[in-house]
Amino acid sequence: MFHFPIPLTVDGFPLWVILLICCGVFLASFMDAIAGGGGIISVPTHLIAFGSLPAPYALGTNKISACIGTIFSTARFIKNGYVNWKLFGPSILFSITGSVAGTWLQHRTPDAVLKYMLLFVLPVVAFITLRTREWPDEPGTIDPRKQTAIVWAAAFLIGGYDGYYGPGTGTFLMIIFIRLARLDTRHAAGGVKVINLASNSASMVTQIISGYSYLGVGLIASVASIAGHYLGSGLAIKNGSRIVRPAVIVVLILLTVKVGSELLFPEFWG
Repeated sequence: MFHFPIPLTVDGFPLWVILLICCGVFLASFMDAIAGGGGIISVPTHLIAFGSLPAPYALGTNKISACIGTIFSTARFIKNGYVNWKLFGPSILFSITGSVAGTWLQHRTPDAVLKYMLLFVLPVVAFITLRTREWPDEPGTIDPRKQTAIVWAAAFLIGGYDGYYGPGTGTFLMIIFIRLARLDTRHAAGGVKVINLASNSASMVTQIISGYSYLGVGLIASVASIAGHYLGSGLAIKNGSRIVRPAVIVVLILLTVKVGSELLFPEFWG
């Protein structure tokens, strides 16, 4: 009779740590597929699980599962016809360009400057979102050239935010695409997924090459990420604004808490 030994560790981490990461990644991916902002949950989960290890290892390992999971939610939106490639194809380049510019700016300005700004902006955005009852499941009326300008500008500016700081990038894009670019909820979500997949892929490759990731942990967590993204994207496609709007509000509240905790307890966030 053959006995197949069950490994007690993965990349040096005990199984209970892997289970903790998978639970956090699943919840984060489920939320991310609906309204963005999954990093608000998955990044703290990795930081807690990795303990005293430098923060870049947690961030780099998180990118593996985030990227692989996003592939599946993006594919589901594409399969259902909710990605306008003429509009969002060029947005990928604008987002990457903005991210590079944001990273450059991050190295030259105090990080706290943006966080204090966000503490003021986030409650305002949450209030506007709460007051806005109509999140359309049908596209609004807007000049195509104006819509294109808004989407491409948002991809560049929020891409810059992503390079500078990051959490909530998908949520901010979702709000702009719906409220300003007059996209319906499903097409807005599809566009956000395409842009997020591009930025996540570039970041994941960079982190792996730099050595700031545990590949085994990231690949195992990817199973949970795939499940969360698949289920979350299915709910977003089926229910549209009925589930996306409340999810966006939850993300904005969590992001406000995260920014506040980073200012009060910077030692935890590395």
